[in-house]
Amino acid sequence: MRTLLALISLSFSLLATAAPYPPVTVQVEAEQVAPHSYYIPGLPGAASLANQGFMSNAGFVVTREGVVVFDTLGSPSLASAMLQRIREVTSAPIKRVIVSHYHADHFYGIQVFKDAGAEIWAHEGARHTVGSEDWRLRLQQREALLGTWINDQTQRFPTPDLWLSGDTDFELGGLHFKIRHVGPAHAPEDLVMFVEEEGVLFVGDLVFKGRVPFVGDADSRRWLKALDTLIAFQPKILVPGHGGASDDPVGDLTLTRDYLRYLRQVMGEAVEELMPFEEAYERGDWSMYEKMPAFREAHRRNAYNTYILMEKESLAK
Repeated sequence: MRTLLALISLSFSLLATAAPYPPVTVQVEAEQVAPHSYYIPGLPGAASLANQGFMSNAGFVVTREGVVVFDTLGSPSLASAMLQRIREVTSAPIKRVIVSHYHADHFYGIQVFKDAGAEIWAHEGARHTVGSEDWRLRLQQREALLGTWINDQTQRFPTPDLWLSGDTDFELGGLHFKIRHVGPAHAPEDLVMFVEEEGVLFVGDLVFKGRVPFVGDADSRRWLKALDTLIAFQPKILVPGHGGASDDPVGDLTLTRDYLRYLRQVMGEAVEELMPFEEAYERGDWSMYEKMPAFREAHRRNAYNTYILMEKESLAK
C-alpha cells in the first residue's frame, strides 16, 4: 500500500512539474559573458520550422537579490527552456523583465516569466503596437509558421506592469542598471540595458553582429543617433539581438552604423536625382556586405525601405 501511495504521489509530482508547453528540440544554452551576466544565443537565419523560431538572443543578470531578464525569446516553449537554464545558474527570484521591443522573436515568451513572478517593464512607445493590425498579422504569420509552439492554447500576452516614459536607472543586489530609450530606431520602443559594474550592454536589434541588419520600416536617421548613444557607453561586452556576443563592441556598433549610413547615402542621392529604385539599387556597390549572413534575405528590402524613407524626408524639407 505504501508503495502504491508513493507511486501515486510521484506521478502527481511529475505532472505538477511538467512543462505546460510543447518542448523544443533545439539546443537552448546560456553563455556567461561577465561574472553576473549571461545571454542565450539564438540560431542564425529567419524563423523557421528547422530552428523552431529560435533565431534571436535574450539575456539575464544574476544578483544576490534576484534576476533581471532582457527579452524572452520567440515562444513560451523557448522561454521555458531559457528559464530552465537560469535555474541551473541560480534559484534567486526572477525580479524583472525588460522588453527591448515588441517584435515576435524577442517577447513571445513573456508569459513564462510573468508566471514566474517577474515584473514586466516596456517602453510606452509600444502601447499602440499592442493589439494593432500589424500585431494581429504578425501573430497570424507566426502561428502559420510555428503552429506547434504558437497557437491559441499556448500563447498569451500579459500587459507590462510598468510602461516606461524615458530613461530609468535602478539598483538590484549591488549592481546598477541603466535602461535607455533609444527609439524610434529599429522600433519605436527600443530599450537597451547597461550593467554598469560589468560594462555589459544588451542592445536588442539595434545591432546585428556579423550580419546585415533587418531595417524594415525603421527610422534609420534616428537609428544612427541611437548608435552614437551606445558607442558613448564604451561597453566592454555587447550582447546584440542576433549573433554572438561581442568583445569588440565599438567595432560592431560602427559596422552597423556604416551600413545604415551607406544605405542612406546611395538612396538619398538617387532620390535627389529622381532615379527609380531599381536603377539606384543596381548603382550601389554592395560588395562589402554581400557575403555577410542575411544579405539575401534582408538587404534588398532594407534598400527599398530606405529609398521610401529618403523620399519622405525630401518632401518634409
